[in-house]
Amino acid sequence: MTDQLPLSDVRVIETGSLIAGPFCGHLLADFGADVIKVEDPGSGDPMRTWGEMVDGHSLSWPILARGKRSVTCNLRTPAGQQILRDLVAEADVLVENFRPGTLERWGLGPDELARLNPRLIVARVTGYGQHGPYASRAGFGSIGEAMGGVRHVTGEPDQPSSRVGISLGDSLAGTFSALGVLTALHARTQTGRGQVVDTAIYEAVLALMEATVPEWVVAGKERRRTGSILPGVAPSNAYPTADGADVLIGANRDTVFARLTEAMDRTDLLAGPLATHVGRGEAQHELDALIADWTATQKADELLETLHDAGVPAGKVYTAADMVADPHFAAREALVTLAHPDLGEFPMQNVVPHLSDTPGAVRDVGPALGEHTDTVYADLLGADAAQLRRWRDLGVI
Repeated sequence: MTDQLPLSDVRVIETGSLIAGPFCGHLLADFGADVIKVEDPGSGDPMRTWGEMVDGHSLSWPILARGKRSVTCNLRTPAGQQILRDLVAEADVLVENFRPGTLERWGLGPDELARLNPRLIVARVTGYGQHGPYASRAGFGSIGEAMGGVRHVTGEPDQPSSRVGISLGDSLAGTFSALGVLTALHARTQTGRGQVVDTAIYEAVLALMEATVPEWVVAGKERRRTGSILPGVAPSNAYPTADGADVLIGANRDTVFARLTEAMDRTDLLAGPLATHVGRGEAQHELDALIADWTATQKADELLETLHDAGVPAGKVYTAADMVADPHFAAREALVTLAHPDLGEFPMQNVVPHLSDTPGAVRDVGPALGEHTDTVYADLLGADAAQLRRWRDLGVI
């Protein structure tokens, strides 16, 4: 195992804000990329003040911005635009999630930047992509979730479509953008050239939609909201317990269902149509009710012990409190605690995935606005104290 993080030789300039673009930078920073986050000198990234706040500090920002360096730069000014040109001249990647045409309007489009740095990879994250009839529309993650199809299949069948509870569309777009960046970096070793990584939020969501489209086009079936079940696949649902928890049980496979009946002391269920996958699917609601009557008589921990001993896939629907207390989370270091300068001990999710020889690492919580402005501009651009002072006087930084 090496102490050097695998992307430590990659420099990323991140000009995006909110979640979609910065999530890409967050993933690259986890594996050691030098991510320099360029923020407006006024209030910076809105994520600094979004979400749950404690003592004036966002609890989302330390996660999304971890491992990054923050500099300020007003990209709406000619001097700020020149600073960005100078930064990307020696960078490997530029990440941005402005509306299409914004960079071009500032004279910072990929074609212009490629003349400065032919090896530059430009990762562009938008609602609808860089071309097409909707490209110029404003796009948020929630709209991408709707257009990409996941909202239509999320929720109860007799209720309006629902959101998942997290910023799924934005995070998916950031994840696919990071995949695109890594692929482009590999391609650059063969071609010597950078390229544009064009990620649309709705397409990132669409990529997860399984066979939804051919089900409609080929089979004439429209996938709909089904709540917590997958129609025809049973038993596979959340079931109540005596202490108010919900436990997921996935016993739809024939051999696993047989083990579940033994745990329930109901092997008689194997004598009829429930012995087959099709039969269980046809009796899905009745079977779920039967299992719920059994689970409701037991506490969650006792029920899970019984199911695990029987070899039946099962798990409690976790809250954050469950995650913090879970020994498996602890053993795999799924959560890591860092020191926050104002909030003290700060737990957050660790790096995913695990690499055996060159793992990533959470190095620090998100930086203060402009924390690294002087250092980065001095080291990378050769700016002296007088130049920094002039830029500040002009409101550029």
